[in-house]
Amino acid sequence: MQVSVLGSGSGGNVTVVRCASGDYLIDVGLSAKQVVLRLEQMEVDPDGLAGIFLTHEHSDHARGLDVFLRKRSIPVYVNALTKESLEYGMKSEVKWKVFQTGQAFEVADLTVTAFPIPHDAAEPVGFVLEDSEARFGLVTDVGYITQSMRVNLKGADALFVEANYDEELLETDTKRPWATKQRISSRHGHLSNTQAGELIADVGCEKLRCVLLGHLSSDCNNADVAIDTIKPMIDSLDVQNLVCASQGEPTKWLKFGQDKAELVLEKVAKVSPEVKLNQADLF
Repeated sequence: MQVSVLGSGSGGNVTVVRCASGDYLIDVGLSAKQVVLRLEQMEVDPDGLAGIFLTHEHSDHARGLDVFLRKRSIPVYVNALTKESLEYGMKSEVKWKVFQTGQAFEVADLTVTAFPIPHDAAEPVGFVLEDSEARFGLVTDVGYITQSMRVNLKGADALFVEANYDEELLETDTKRPWATKQRISSRHGHLSNTQAGELIADVGCEKLRCVLLGHLSSDCNNADVAIDTIKPMIDSLDVQNLVCASQGEPTKWLKFGQDKAELVLEKVAKVSPEVKLNQADLF
């Protein structure tokens, strides 16, 4: 499985996940033009997407959906209240696929779990996408860490977690009124760098190789501050890629997960380092 964040921040959020059954988008918060340009930059065919998953209806996660689907017939996986919030005024013929929050469902070879998260939207969710090779978890726009988030994100090979603000930078910010700062740091707002680090450290396991940090505030956070805060908190994990997604350009493709043969080889090497095998020896 592979993932690239095409853009993340208050200006729009889009993530593309590539697996055996095809390419999928999570959210369409950039303009349709930008989504197409950035997909093509990552050598993804915009017309060949296998599906779109929506976390919630806020414009920075769904503003490009209507125009993007004008000439494309791509299934959109969404829960009932998010669909209700979006469908009024949509000019495109949308192939809605309504799921029930909290229940896993199948999309081709993927098992998808949409779990509830606290945010000031109609029915916001995080996602876990899993196939025979890898498990990817995503949470964005989250007010605080819940037990449901911990349970669902455990066992992931890769994670996308929002790290919206640095506590000190938010407190000293002069552009935002007090009420806005309170909303951002509230139980229905966003996660700070420290909260993101605590969540990753809590759910991370021996398989976790890639961590993407997203939705960074342009005024109250930056990549250096986020990584400096979070990296020491997850040093006990074998994370090989810790990447901050930006608003302006896609991240590189991050590949993760192991096939069955590679897992067997890893286990053999741990038990008997002197034994030398290759994948052909296992079949």
